Amino acid sequence: MDMEAQKPVYHRVLLKISGEALAGEKKFGLDFDVIGSVCQAVGQCVDMGVEVGIVVGGGNFWRGVKDGGGKIERCRADQMGMMATVMNCLALADVMEQMGIDVRVQTAIEIRPVAEPYIRLKADKHLKRGRVVIFGCGTGCPYFSTDTAAVLRAAELNADAILLAKNIDGVYSADPKLDANAVKYEAITYDEVLANHLAVMDSTATSLSMDNSIPIFVFELKDTQNIVRAVCGEKIGTLVK
Repeated sequence: MDMEAQKPVYHRVLLKISGEALAGEKKFGLDFDVIGSVCQAVGQCVDMGVEVGIVVGGGNFWRGVKDGGGKIERCRADQMGMMATVMNCLALADVMEQMGIDVRVQTAIEIRPVAEPYIRLKADKHLKRGRVVIFGCGTGCPYFSTDTAAVLRAAELNADAILLAKNIDGVYSADPKLDANAVKYEAITYDEVLANHLAVMDSTATSLSMDNSIPIFVFELKDTQNIVRAVCGEKIGTLVK
């Protein structure tokens, strides 16, 4: 992609990255080749004048109620998942700092020696000053996914779009790994996602996006330049609007 010919179509975006994506092929822990590539793409967006907020999942360490398996009370299992997101936030922030990218970490649960507490106006000020802000601990509440946290932060901070980086290259009519006839959508509405129970985000996150009219770009993180392409309005993955 010729970066000189590219111009961003969004002023402020919220990038959601799953914890699993940061684990790369290892499926657990952190793959610093993947993290470095993600940070480099985010740096390109910042250099183009785009304000970038990031919400990170924690599934590469702990998936809340799924990993709790009924052995741990739901609220506590979800809180353990929130702690997992903080490790990912700190890893991303450290790699960005090594690249010279100005970055701040804010968490929905206060961990003052580690990160700033999430304060909307302070996050907004950081973004306006060209700093990347990485949001940890999801919403800070159990029973809500980090996808919902991404939509919430996007709404609070008036983001122009949510960039949903996943391990699949868009939204399909069915699981393409299980159904050879699955069709990939170039664009789809929130209503269609909810009515057909499509695996974009959980229903709470999708409804919140719909209620606040925030477009969602779903694309594959395997090629991290897709982050830059999405910011520049290229037709990649699936647009949910």
